[in-house]
Amino acid sequence: MVWIPGGEFTMGSEHLEAWANEGPEHRVRVDGFWMDSHEVTNAAFAEFVEATGYVTTAEQTPRLEDIVAQSPAGAPPPPPEMLVPGSLVFIAPEDGAGGVASWWHWTPGANWRHPEGPGSLIADRMDHPVVHVSWEDANAYAAWAGKRLPTEAEWEYAARGGLEGELFVWGNTPPSDTAIFANIWQGRFPVSNLAKDGYEGTAPVGSFDANGYGLHDMAGNVWEWCADWYRANWHERKAASGTVENPQGPSSSFGAEPQRVLKGGSFLCHASYCSSYRPSARQGQAVDTGTSHVGFRCVKDGSPPGSRQD
Repeated sequence: MVWIPGGEFTMGSEHLEAWANEGPEHRVRVDGFWMDSHEVTNAAFAEFVEATGYVTTAEQTPRLEDIVAQSPAGAPPPPPEMLVPGSLVFIAPEDGAGGVASWWHWTPGANWRHPEGPGSLIADRMDHPVVHVSWEDANAYAAWAGKRLPTEAEWEYAARGGLEGELFVWGNTPPSDTAIFANIWQGRFPVSNLAKDGYEGTAPVGSFDANGYGLHDMAGNVWEWCADWYRANWHERKAASGTVENPQGPSSSFGAEPQRVLKGGSFLCHASYCSSYRPSARQGQAVDTGTSHVGFRCVKDGSPPGSRQD
Protein backbone atom coordinates (compact mmCIF):
# COMPACT_ATOMS: atom_id res chain seq x y z
CA MET A 1 0.00 0.00 0.00
CA VAL A 2 1.08 3.60 -0.51
CA TRP A 3 0.30 6.62 1.63
CA ILE A 4 -2.11 9.16 0.13
CA PRO A 5 -1.65 12.49 1.94
CA GLY A 6 -4.84 14.28 2.87
CA GLY A 7 -5.83 17.42 1.02
CA GLU A 8 -8.46 19.41 -0.82
CA PHE A 9 -9.36 19.06 -4.49
CA THR A 10 -12.01 19.79 -7.09
CA MET A 11 -14.18 16.71 -7.46
CA GLY A 12 -16.24 16.03 -10.57
CA SER A 13 -15.99 17.65 -13.98
CA GLU A 14 -17.82 20.04 -16.26
CA HIS A 15 -15.55 19.35 -19.24
CA LEU A 16 -17.12 18.74 -22.65
CA GLU A 17 -16.18 15.06 -22.37
CA ALA A 18 -17.87 14.71 -18.99
CA TRP A 19 -21.21 12.98 -18.57
CA ALA A 20 -24.04 14.70 -16.72
CA ASN A 21 -23.52 12.61 -13.59
CA GLU A 22 -19.96 13.96 -13.21
CA GLY A 23 -20.98 17.54 -12.46
CA PRO A 24 -21.04 20.06 -11.14
CA GLU A 25 -17.49 20.49 -9.90
CA HIS A 26 -17.24 21.01 -6.15
CA ARG A 27 -14.55 21.24 -3.51
CA VAL A 28 -13.85 18.24 -1.29
CA ARG A 29 -11.34 17.63 1.49
CA VAL A 30 -10.20 14.15 2.51
CA ASP A 31 -7.97 12.90 5.31
CA GLY A 32 -4.87 10.89 4.52
CA PHE A 33 -5.16 7.12 4.03
CA TRP A 34 -3.31 4.08 2.71
CA MET A 35 -4.28 2.64 -0.66
CA ASP A 36 -3.33 -0.49 -2.58
CA SER A 37 -0.82 0.50 -5.25
CA HIS A 38 -2.67 -1.69 -7.74
CA GLU A 39 -5.89 -3.62 -8.13
CA VAL A 40 -6.44 -6.82 -6.13
CA THR A 41 -5.00 -9.66 -8.18
CA ASN A 42 -6.20 -13.17 -8.88
CA ALA A 43 -3.36 -14.43 -6.66
CA ALA A 44 -4.45 -12.28 -3.70
CA PHE A 45 -8.11 -13.19 -4.14
CA ALA A 46 -7.20 -16.89 -4.32
CA GLU A 47 -5.51 -16.57 -0.92
CA PHE A 48 -8.70 -15.10 0.49
CA VAL A 49 -10.85 -17.89 -0.94
CA GLU A 50 -8.46 -20.59 0.27
CA ALA A 51 -8.38 -19.13 3.78
CA THR A 52 -12.12 -18.60 4.13
CA GLY A 53 -13.89 -20.91 1.70
CA TYR A 54 -15.70 -17.86 0.34
CA VAL A 55 -18.04 -18.44 -2.64
CA THR A 56 -18.49 -15.44 -4.93
CA THR A 57 -21.84 -14.20 -6.17
CA ALA A 58 -21.11 -15.48 -9.69
CA GLU A 59 -20.54 -18.98 -8.32
CA GLN A 60 -23.93 -19.09 -6.61
CA THR A 61 -27.23 -20.06 -8.24
CA PRO A 62 -29.31 -16.88 -8.62
CA ARG A 63 -32.69 -16.87 -6.90
CA LEU A 64 -35.77 -16.30 -9.02
CA GLU A 65 -37.31 -14.00 -6.40
CA ASP A 66 -34.25 -11.73 -6.43
CA ILE A 67 -34.35 -11.38 -10.21
CA VAL A 68 -38.09 -10.70 -10.20
CA ALA A 69 -37.71 -8.11 -7.41
CA GLN A 70 -35.14 -6.20 -9.47
CA SER A 71 -37.05 -6.42 -12.75
CA PRO A 72 -39.49 -3.78 -14.05
CA ALA A 73 -43.12 -4.28 -13.05
CA GLY A 74 -44.81 -6.73 -15.40
CA ALA A 75 -41.58 -8.09 -16.86
CA PRO A 76 -41.72 -11.84 -17.62
CA PRO A 77 -39.66 -14.14 -15.37
CA PRO A 78 -36.31 -15.32 -16.74
CA PRO A 79 -36.15 -18.70 -18.52
CA PRO A 80 -34.92 -21.65 -16.42
CA GLU A 81 -31.58 -21.79 -18.26
CA MET A 82 -30.72 -18.40 -16.80
CA LEU A 83 -31.04 -19.63 -13.22
CA VAL A 84 -27.54 -21.10 -13.08
CA PRO A 85 -24.28 -19.68 -11.71
CA GLY A 86 -22.62 -17.36 -14.20
CA SER A 87 -21.71 -13.81 -15.07
CA LEU A 88 -21.60 -11.26 -17.89
CA VAL A 89 -18.77 -11.59 -20.42
CA PHE A 90 -17.83 -9.13 -23.15
CA ILE A 91 -17.70 -10.67 -26.65
CA ALA A 92 -16.93 -8.36 -29.56
CA PRO A 93 -19.90 -8.31 -31.98
CA GLU A 94 -19.58 -8.41 -35.77
CA ASP A 95 -21.00 -4.88 -35.83
CA GLY A 96 -22.20 -2.49 -33.19
CA ALA A 97 -25.75 -2.16 -34.50
CA GLY A 98 -27.27 -4.11 -31.62
CA GLY A 99 -25.95 -1.78 -28.94
CA VAL A 100 -24.84 -2.94 -25.50
CA ALA A 101 -26.98 -6.09 -25.66
CA SER A 102 -24.95 -7.31 -28.64
CA TRP A 103 -21.63 -7.39 -26.79
CA TRP A 104 -22.55 -8.41 -23.22
CA HIS A 105 -23.50 -12.07 -22.84
CA TRP A 106 -24.74 -13.96 -19.80
CA THR A 107 -22.29 -16.85 -19.65
CA PRO A 108 -23.05 -19.85 -17.41
CA GLY A 109 -19.91 -20.89 -15.55
CA ALA A 110 -18.15 -17.54 -15.91
CA ASN A 111 -16.58 -16.40 -12.62
CA TRP A 112 -13.28 -15.18 -11.21
CA ARG A 113 -11.67 -18.57 -11.81
CA HIS A 114 -13.00 -18.78 -15.38
CA PRO A 115 -13.13 -15.20 -16.75
CA GLU A 116 -14.46 -16.11 -20.20
CA GLY A 117 -16.53 -19.08 -19.02
CA PRO A 118 -15.83 -22.82 -18.74
CA GLY A 119 -12.49 -23.73 -20.29
CA SER A 120 -10.85 -20.38 -19.55
CA LEU A 121 -8.34 -20.36 -16.70
CA ILE A 122 -6.30 -17.86 -14.69
CA ALA A 123 -3.15 -19.94 -14.19
CA ASP A 124 -1.21 -17.55 -16.43
CA ARG A 125 -3.08 -14.49 -15.11
CA MET A 126 -2.39 -14.61 -11.39
CA ASP A 127 -0.90 -11.10 -11.59
CA HIS A 128 -3.98 -9.74 -13.42
CA PRO A 129 -6.80 -8.02 -11.52
CA VAL A 130 -9.51 -10.35 -10.30
CA VAL A 131 -12.79 -9.86 -12.20
CA HIS A 132 -16.38 -11.10 -11.97
CA VAL A 133 -16.49 -9.88 -8.37
CA SER A 134 -19.64 -8.22 -7.08
CA TRP A 135 -19.56 -5.35 -4.60
CA GLU A 136 -20.46 -7.89 -1.94
CA ASP A 137 -17.44 -10.02 -2.90
CA ALA A 138 -15.10 -7.03 -2.87
CA ASN A 139 -16.39 -5.86 0.49
CA ALA A 140 -15.92 -9.35 1.96
CA TYR A 141 -12.32 -9.48 0.75
CA ALA A 142 -11.58 -6.03 2.16
CA ALA A 143 -12.93 -7.01 5.59
CA TRP A 144 -10.85 -10.20 5.59
CA ALA A 145 -7.73 -8.22 4.68
CA GLY A 146 -8.31 -5.71 7.48
CA LYS A 147 -9.01 -2.97 4.97
CA ARG A 148 -12.07 -1.37 3.39
CA LEU A 149 -13.30 -0.14 0.02
CA PRO A 150 -12.49 3.51 -0.76
CA THR A 151 -15.13 6.20 -0.77
CA GLU A 152 -15.74 7.75 -4.17
CA ALA A 153 -14.06 10.95 -2.98
CA GLU A 154 -10.98 9.10 -1.74
CA TRP A 155 -10.75 7.15 -4.98
CA GLU A 156 -10.99 10.23 -7.20
CA TYR A 157 -8.58 12.26 -5.05
CA ALA A 158 -6.03 9.43 -5.17
CA ALA A 159 -6.52 8.89 -8.91
CA ARG A 160 -5.62 12.50 -9.65
CA GLY A 161 -2.23 11.93 -8.06
CA GLY A 162 -1.83 15.53 -6.99
CA LEU A 163 -2.81 17.03 -10.34
CA GLU A 164 -5.43 19.76 -10.16
CA GLY A 165 -7.85 20.31 -13.03
CA GLU A 166 -6.19 17.85 -15.42
CA LEU A 167 -8.50 15.76 -17.60
CA PHE A 168 -6.63 12.47 -17.15
CA VAL A 169 -4.56 10.91 -14.38
CA TRP A 170 -1.42 11.53 -16.47
CA GLY A 171 -2.23 15.10 -17.61
CA ASN A 172 -4.19 16.57 -20.49
CA THR A 173 -2.84 14.59 -23.46
CA PRO A 174 -5.69 12.52 -24.95
CA PRO A 175 -4.95 8.81 -25.40
CA SER A 176 -4.95 7.42 -28.93
CA ASP A 177 -3.81 4.40 -30.91
CA THR A 178 -0.28 5.80 -30.69
CA ALA A 179 -0.36 7.80 -27.42
CA ILE A 180 -0.79 4.98 -24.93
CA PHE A 181 -1.01 5.67 -21.21
CA ALA A 182 -3.30 2.92 -19.92
CA ASN A 183 -4.97 -0.36 -20.81
CA ILE A 184 -7.97 0.88 -22.81
CA TRP A 185 -9.48 0.10 -26.20
CA GLN A 186 -7.61 0.96 -29.39
CA GLY A 187 -9.37 0.58 -32.73
CA ARG A 188 -13.09 0.76 -33.53
CA PHE A 189 -15.25 0.07 -30.50
CA PRO A 190 -16.80 -2.45 -29.97
CA VAL A 191 -15.96 -4.50 -33.05
CA SER A 192 -12.20 -4.21 -33.54
CA ASN A 193 -9.65 -4.05 -30.73
CA LEU A 194 -6.21 -3.41 -32.21
CA ALA A 195 -4.64 -3.98 -28.76
CA LYS A 196 -1.88 -1.45 -29.47
CA ASP A 197 -1.24 -1.34 -25.73
CA GLY A 198 -0.43 -5.06 -25.79
CA TYR A 199 -3.62 -6.36 -24.19
CA GLU A 200 -7.03 -7.33 -25.56
CA GLY A 201 -8.35 -7.90 -22.06
CA THR A 202 -6.95 -7.27 -18.61
CA ALA A 203 -3.25 -6.50 -18.16
CA PRO A 204 -0.94 -7.53 -15.32
CA VAL A 205 -1.20 -4.94 -12.57
CA GLY A 206 1.54 -2.32 -12.76
CA SER A 207 2.01 -2.65 -16.53
CA PHE A 208 1.66 1.11 -17.02
CA ASP A 209 3.28 4.09 -15.33
CA ALA A 210 2.07 5.04 -11.87
CA ASN A 211 0.46 8.40 -11.15
CA GLY A 212 1.90 11.06 -8.88
CA TYR A 213 1.04 9.10 -5.74
CA GLY A 214 2.56 5.84 -6.98
CA LEU A 215 -0.75 4.23 -7.91
CA HIS A 216 -1.04 2.04 -11.01
CA ASP A 217 -4.12 1.49 -13.21
CA MET A 218 -6.24 4.32 -11.85
CA ALA A 219 -7.33 4.62 -15.48
CA GLY A 220 -8.35 1.60 -17.54
CA ASN A 221 -7.71 -2.11 -16.97
CA VAL A 222 -10.82 -2.74 -14.82
CA TRP A 223 -13.53 -0.64 -13.24
CA GLU A 224 -13.14 -0.46 -9.46
CA TRP A 225 -15.79 -0.70 -6.77
CA CYS A 226 -16.18 2.12 -4.26
CA ALA A 227 -17.97 2.07 -0.91
CA ASP A 228 -20.57 4.70 -1.86
CA TRP A 229 -24.11 4.10 -2.95
CA TYR A 230 -24.68 5.49 -6.45
CA ARG A 231 -26.96 8.37 -7.31
CA ALA A 232 -26.60 10.17 -10.63
CA ASN A 233 -27.37 13.56 -9.07
CA TRP A 234 -25.22 13.25 -5.95
CA HIS A 235 -22.66 15.84 -7.08
CA GLU A 236 -25.46 18.35 -7.62
CA ARG A 237 -26.61 17.93 -4.04
CA LYS A 238 -23.13 18.25 -2.55
CA ALA A 239 -22.01 21.21 -4.68
CA ALA A 240 -24.38 23.55 -2.84
CA SER A 241 -22.81 22.70 0.53
CA GLY A 242 -19.46 24.45 0.11
CA THR A 243 -16.31 22.43 0.76
CA VAL A 244 -17.28 18.94 1.90
CA GLU A 245 -15.05 16.98 4.28
CA ASN A 246 -14.65 13.22 3.89
CA PRO A 247 -17.98 12.65 2.09
CA GLN A 248 -19.41 9.17 2.48
CA GLY A 249 -21.93 9.29 -0.37
CA PRO A 250 -25.73 9.06 -0.12
CA SER A 251 -27.53 6.84 2.37
CA SER A 252 -29.02 4.72 -0.41
CA SER A 253 -29.32 4.45 -4.17
CA PHE A 254 -32.43 4.98 -6.29
CA GLY A 255 -34.53 2.27 -7.91
CA ALA A 256 -35.35 -1.34 -7.15
CA GLU A 257 -31.82 -2.47 -7.98
CA PRO A 258 -29.33 -1.19 -5.33
CA GLN A 259 -26.21 0.21 -6.98
CA ARG A 260 -22.75 1.21 -5.78
CA VAL A 261 -20.23 3.47 -7.50
CA LEU A 262 -17.68 2.24 -10.04
CA LYS A 263 -14.66 4.37 -10.98
CA GLY A 264 -11.72 4.29 -13.36
CA GLY A 265 -12.96 2.77 -16.60
CA SER A 266 -11.61 -0.44 -18.08
CA PHE A 267 -9.90 -2.09 -21.03
CA LEU A 268 -13.19 -1.63 -22.90
CA CYS A 269 -13.26 2.18 -22.67
CA HIS A 270 -12.85 4.24 -25.84
CA ALA A 271 -13.30 7.92 -26.65
CA SER A 272 -16.08 7.10 -29.12
CA TYR A 273 -18.18 5.41 -26.44
CA CYS A 274 -17.56 6.56 -22.86
CA SER A 275 -13.99 7.86 -22.30
CA SER A 276 -14.43 6.73 -18.70
CA TYR A 277 -10.69 6.46 -18.10
CA ARG A 278 -10.95 9.98 -16.66
CA PRO A 279 -10.76 10.39 -12.85
CA SER A 280 -14.13 12.16 -12.66
CA ALA A 281 -15.97 9.45 -14.62
CA ARG A 282 -18.44 7.42 -12.58
CA GLN A 283 -21.22 4.92 -13.03
CA GLY A 284 -23.46 2.75 -10.90
CA GLN A 285 -23.67 -1.02 -10.90
CA ALA A 286 -25.90 -3.46 -9.05
CA VAL A 287 -24.20 -4.68 -5.88
CA ASP A 288 -24.70 -8.34 -6.83
CA THR A 289 -23.32 -8.01 -10.35
CA GLY A 290 -19.76 -8.61 -11.49
CA THR A 291 -18.55 -8.65 -15.08
CA SER A 292 -15.40 -9.44 -17.02
CA HIS A 293 -14.14 -5.87 -16.60
CA VAL A 294 -14.94 -5.05 -12.96
CA GLY A 295 -12.47 -5.43 -10.08
CA PHE A 296 -11.40 -3.40 -7.04
CA ARG A 297 -8.63 -2.19 -4.74
CA CYS A 298 -8.67 -1.46 -1.02
CA VAL A 299 -7.74 1.34 1.35
CA LYS A 300 -6.88 1.48 5.04
CA ASP A 301 -7.02 4.15 7.70
CA GLY A 302 -3.83 4.93 9.58
CA SER A 303 -0.93 7.29 10.10
CA PRO A 304 1.59 8.47 7.49
CA PRO A 305 5.00 6.79 7.06
CA GLY A 306 7.39 7.47 9.90
CA SER A 307 4.64 7.95 12.48
CA ARG A 308 3.56 4.33 12.83
CA GLN A 309 5.02 0.84 12.84
CA ASP A 310 4.36 -1.20 9.70
